[in-house]
Amino acid sequence: MDKIVVAKKIDSILRCLNRIEQRLPETEVAFMKDYDAQDVVVLNLTRAIQMNVDIATHILADTNQAVPATMAEAFTSLERSNIITHDIADKMRRSIGYRNIAVHNYDDIDLSITYQIACHHLNDFKDYIRQIISSQKLD
Repeated sequence: MDKIVVAKKIDSILRCLNRIEQRLPETEVAFMKDYDAQDVVVLNLTRAIQMNVDIATHILADTNQAVPATMAEAFTSLERSNIITHDIADKMRRSIGYRNIAVHNYDDIDLSITYQIACHHLNDFKDYIRQIISSQKLD
């Protein structure tokens, strides 16, 4: 595993989370009216989720495990390898559903759910990063 690649992806995720925090209005009502904020939040959530998957597959490439058939399975494999906890693996698996809607059916995104993710679940991404850093000795 190339630690520099993983570190760069972590930096990119943190930048995405920072952009979300900077542009997220204080209320859901304001978010629903702010198309620029919606675009910034959706785009950066999608990027962060994709980079989480990229990190997982990059780490797994150096193991003897079978290549995950789906993005969600990458997090299951990290969990089985004791790289991330069950709780974080579950949260990351669920994030894939949001990413898939954002990428493939953008018009079907529930902006209320998007706002809730941005308000209450960015720490899930940060916890994932902390666990990756700890398990891969990136600090």
